[in-house]
Amino acid sequence: MSRQSARSIQRQKPLSNQRSGKLIQDLLSSALSHHQAGRLADAEALYRQILSLDPRHADSIHLLGMMAFQSGSFETAADLIGKAIAIDKRNALYHSNLGTVLHASGKVDEALASYRRAVSLKPDYADAHSNLGNVLAGRHEIPEAMAHFERVLSLNPNHADAHTNLGAALAEQYRFAEAIPHYERAITLKPEGAEAYSNLGNALLGLDKPEDAVLCFVQAIKLKPDYLAAYFNLGNTLQELEKLDDAIIMYDRALVIKPGYTQATYGKAMAQLRKGDFPNGWENHEQRWNTLGHTPMRAYQQAMWSGEKLTAGKVLIWGEQGVGDEIMFAGLLPEVRRRSNACVLDCDARLKPLFARSFPEIEVVSGCGPEQAHKPDIAAHLPAGSLPRLFRRSAADFALTKSPYLLADQGKREELRTRYANGKRLIGLAWYTKNKKTGPRRSIDLPLLAPLFKHDEISWISLQYGLVDELQQQVAAAPAPIHVDPTVDQLNDMDLFAAQIAAMDLVITIDNSTAHLAGALGVPVWLMLPFAADWRWMTQREDSPWYPSMRLFRQPLRGDWRSVVERISRELRTIGCAT
Repeated sequence: MSRQSARSIQRQKPLSNQRSGKLIQDLLSSALSHHQAGRLADAEALYRQILSLDPRHADSIHLLGMMAFQSGSFETAADLIGKAIAIDKRNALYHSNLGTVLHASGKVDEALASYRRAVSLKPDYADAHSNLGNVLAGRHEIPEAMAHFERVLSLNPNHADAHTNLGAALAEQYRFAEAIPHYERAITLKPEGAEAYSNLGNALLGLDKPEDAVLCFVQAIKLKPDYLAAYFNLGNTLQELEKLDDAIIMYDRALVIKPGYTQATYGKAMAQLRKGDFPNGWENHEQRWNTLGHTPMRAYQQAMWSGEKLTAGKVLIWGEQGVGDEIMFAGLLPEVRRRSNACVLDCDARLKPLFARSFPEIEVVSGCGPEQAHKPDIAAHLPAGSLPRLFRRSAADFALTKSPYLLADQGKREELRTRYANGKRLIGLAWYTKNKKTGPRRSIDLPLLAPLFKHDEISWISLQYGLVDELQQQVAAAPAPIHVDPTVDQLNDMDLFAAQIAAMDLVITIDNSTAHLAGALGVPVWLMLPFAADWRWMTQREDSPWYPSMRLFRQPLRGDWRSVVERISRELRTIGCAT
């Protein structure tokens, strides 16, 4: 949100009916000059002199409130501006500035009401529309926020902040291509605006153009050398270019500016883990709870488990993040059992049957939040993502991973294998994910896989989640000889899906939950990865420490899926899949 500028510190209307009218006008004019020049003590003295002449002089009360706001005294500011509004209820400027104070105080709902009142009183009040849009955007009410930004631009097409804000709202909807012209217009109107450059960089990164994004962040930093977000964004972009050491330098610079900036610490953790720096990476990974968009930490009464042997009671391990993460971290559960008396695992309900079969010595539950965990036998708890910090401190520790550690229903597996059997090798295939943020980079268009379908001795089975009709349409349009089994719901029936994967001779997949499930089941899996893949796959290596049965096939260049497919096609020939 833009802070109050000098133009906001002014009278709303001439003072024609005040007692001592001419004197008060002269005093107010002098006070405003001092205020705008930053001579706050002189301005305050004059405002108070005015109030000694007219205790109900609303402008002076309001401007004293703005001075309190500028000095960080938000409660005093809100009180004074509220008094000004009580005198002049229809003054849109007062309501808008009260909204600014309330928003800065964290009182978002009250700020929203004040801004709404301001624009209802003055529909052409561009700054109030802009600030109202910012509050709405902060609440992720993007369509309404965009309507206000667009209203600002209809009143003033050259409102640089509105272009920046509208671009940000579009980017939040992953409409990066539409956001870019607004950022570029904002830069033209306000070349010194570092925020527009940084936002443009993020949009370019969203379009998978990290080289161009770097230039934007560098320019933002030139304009504003202490620009925290730009250093963080540049660190993220350098990771996308696999310049991990340079990325860490940027995160460290952000942390110099703001030592408690957990976003940078978490970004640094991702780079460290990709480098194989497990001791430091896992320590910094603990800051994930304080980052935007992460699963919230659960407020259990019990203490956090630190890996010790419990003298009594059970340790509760609870799943966090997505299904794939729960599957991956489940590989460390046997080590929890060896260290503690007993273990309770709280997982996604879809995984409960599979986990219960695979870990018979662990009590597997679902939905054991803090309100359900008051049982006296629960002595400690730990989120699953914190297990590696205890048990994977070095590369050598990964040798302890058991493979497989998940067990499919053998009856269902045999039933599906018999159903699919036709004398050919059964290979399961998954090719896309609907994740809006990273899905476009991780997914592969089905027609690009055409070289794989030329192999004669393969029967292709879809392991792709989605509506059956849509999948069949994709397969027909490719065209691709892939069997879509309508009896398997890969997204909702994870136990049957595990049996389907276990029925395969080989799984070829992009980076999604299919990869994790196949690896945990010990099925041979070939994972197709984009350039600069997710942190868990590290860099350069062709195997995964998480899953011994997995091979990694990486893009050599950004967006180069053809090379990946050609390599996989060659590898299929080496295992007896002739063309």
